[in-house]
Amino acid sequence: VFLHFAKEHLPVGGRVVIFQREQENKSRPHSRGEYNVYSTFQSHEPEFDYLKSLEIEEKINKIRWLPQQNAAHFLLSTNDKTIKLWKISERDKRAEGYNLKDEDGRLRDPFRITALRVPILKPMDLMVEASPRRIFANAHTYHINSISVNSDHETYLSADDLRINLWHLEITDRSFNIVDMKPANMEELAEVITAAEFHPHQCNVLVYSSSKGTVRLCDMRSSALCDRHSKFFEEPEDPSSRSFFSEIISSISDVKFSHSGRYMMTRDYLSVKVWDLNMESRPVETHQVHEYLRSKLCSLYENDCIFDKFECCWNGSDSAIMTGSYNNFFRMFDRNARRDVTLEASRENSKPRASLKPRKVCTGGKRKKDEISVDSLDFNKKILHTAWHPLENIIAVAATNNLYIFQDKVN
Repeated sequence: VFLHFAKEHLPVGGRVVIFQREQENKSRPHSRGEYNVYSTFQSHEPEFDYLKSLEIEEKINKIRWLPQQNAAHFLLSTNDKTIKLWKISERDKRAEGYNLKDEDGRLRDPFRITALRVPILKPMDLMVEASPRRIFANAHTYHINSISVNSDHETYLSADDLRINLWHLEITDRSFNIVDMKPANMEELAEVITAAEFHPHQCNVLVYSSSKGTVRLCDMRSSALCDRHSKFFEEPEDPSSRSFFSEIISSISDVKFSHSGRYMMTRDYLSVKVWDLNMESRPVETHQVHEYLRSKLCSLYENDCIFDKFECCWNGSDSAIMTGSYNNFFRMFDRNARRDVTLEASRENSKPRASLKPRKVCTGGKRKKDEISVDSLDFNKKILHTAWHPLENIIAVAATNNLYIFQDKVN
């Protein structure tokens, strides 16, 4: 099941849309089931902080599934300030024949009840219900940018610009502050937290990235307060390439552990890097996402695109990675074959069952027939959110208010 969350450019913000994969068609054994809308619900509403005279948008920043324990699904969703735990369950039966209520729900006169009835369950049309089970509020002064469920299935973290809090899924009225980067004097503020994630297997290990292009790994066994990191990942800057924009484009917008837990991936503005957790000095791989934009940084700064937060993701075997770009392009890198491809998610090019053709960007000189000029890229069309199926080659790509799902071609 893939997720797509509604942003401010949709008619209604704060909504969660869940897609479910349909059963495969038995008449076409090699065909894969389509993804269709399973449930839609309003997760957050606009709020107003009267103490700070601050409007809190309903826009959802992050959604994370909890590991499935029973027939119901659970997920965490958050806007800038409030995290909610939702239960998504199915109901295909209803109880009839109550003793104290009529069929229309009205209470019966107790003096007219002469016999005891046993209610029976009758089938009904399938109904998917989304109900809020917990609300975790009032713990963040700044905007929440990350939530991550721990491998112990009991706790999760939430991170804002300056602090990371540890929550228990059953306790809503308190959280434990494990990282606090707020200086005594805010004028001395040099960096902010941009993303945070728990290790997939070791419940005591977490990482968080900063706007200075660094990643800190913390071990909660060594200290309950993780202000002192265990490892510090930073690539030395090349002095010859330093410019006015160096600090902005080095800011990390996303950090993701590999499924194996051996590597982690970071995304900055122009590149995606793969780090070995045993080597802090430099990444083991650096993949250029859109290096052709380096000459356009001035105009990207003026239209604020340089501050866009691109996410990245691994495939199920950690052999490939994916991240988004502009013009509805997204990039895929095969780590083993050292190959990469640029694909486009658009309604014009994405007819059902049609193969995606690789796209190329021309940076100068004579443009070939199938190439697109860097000057004609649409910076309003951007792919910030991507997801990869944990077991199969199926990807989900969110382009503005459209969700595209692609799969590798089956012969």
